Amino acid sequence: MSLPTANWNYPTAVKVGAGRVRELPQWCASLGVRRPLLITDPGLAALPVIAGALDHCRSAGLECGLFHDIKGNPTGRNVEDGVAIFKAGGYDGVIAFGGGSALDAAKAVALMVGQDRPLWDFEDVGDNFLRVNVAGMVPVVAVPTTAGTGSEVGRASVITDEEAHVKRIIFHAKMLPAVVILDPEVTVGLPAKLTAATGMDALSHNLEAWCSPFYHPMAAGIAAEGIRLIQQFLPRAVENGRDLDARLQMLVASSMGATAFQRGLGAMHALAHPLGALYDAHHGMLNAILMPYVLKANEPAIADRIELLARYLALPHPSFAAFLDWVLTLRSSLGIPHALADIGIDASEAQKVGEMAIVDGSAGTNPIPFTAAEYSRIFANAVEGTL
Repeated sequence: MSLPTANWNYPTAVKVGAGRVRELPQWCASLGVRRPLLITDPGLAALPVIAGALDHCRSAGLECGLFHDIKGNPTGRNVEDGVAIFKAGGYDGVIAFGGGSALDAAKAVALMVGQDRPLWDFEDVGDNFLRVNVAGMVPVVAVPTTAGTGSEVGRASVITDEEAHVKRIIFHAKMLPAVVILDPEVTVGLPAKLTAATGMDALSHNLEAWCSPFYHPMAAGIAAEGIRLIQQFLPRAVENGRDLDARLQMLVASSMGATAFQRGLGAMHALAHPLGALYDAHHGMLNAILMPYVLKANEPAIADRIELLARYLALPHPSFAAFLDWVLTLRSSLGIPHALADIGIDASEAQKVGEMAIVDGSAGTNPIPFTAAEYSRIFANAVEGTL
């Protein structure tokens, strides 16, 4: 069976298809970029896929550099270091190549190279985005190597403020990459465990967008279809990492999730963000573990909407209970732990986590406006594995 190939322009220019990473030089040149800085993470930097991308660019006459000093939860210092490398090398654009961490860091570097304010001045609070010197930003071509965050079609970066031990969302509409390449070949080497965790992250984005109380029918439609794609293709991608069709469909579902959450996120992310900052845990794994506990807490407000989703997924006896059972069965089949305790997180910081969750930007679109104490209780349940 031949894989689909397509060019989309929603929400940005998206180039879909196997082998299309070889088009990197073409799309950089289309943006006037002659000296791109390829930003990735340390694990990918040593792999053939990065060497191949650099070779493609350099063979086409692009003077391409490399920066890979990025943590799993990228920090303000990582962004500062990237900006310093960018300026020292005289680069004129960014290739964001990797998982959500690399993409977020790269987008933040592309923002910050032309600013005279510190990074945190652009946190997504009020009208801080108006402080950005747009003329100082440089173009980004994004190549995701995981199907999870959807950061390649996002207008923000999640960056850890290590001094305050919080994750901050840096936002500007023009942080949206100018060109995105969705090439399943670059995701083939992702281990099954990370395929599962990142895939569940994509599910959390689509699912929280579906449950959001905000009126945005277009985003809701995208979310529903994104969830159906994940239902069909995530188990296949985990079982056989060389299944290019499953890999491609998961890349698409991931981008759909990040497009859909224009409608908002919710308590999964309101809890995952502080937990990532406090425990430096994998974001996708946190969302995967938190998912059923947040669903159960939100049940009074979302039962009817989840039943509609269960019907779309063709679940037997569609209902909230059927959907929750599907989530639990999916997690188990993918090897996702049932409780936060299974990844070394205890409930000693429950009060602090609740206080951080209630002020997280994702809390504002949760179907129920939980109090800090209620967030603490959901967190404690997830630690203990109590549904």
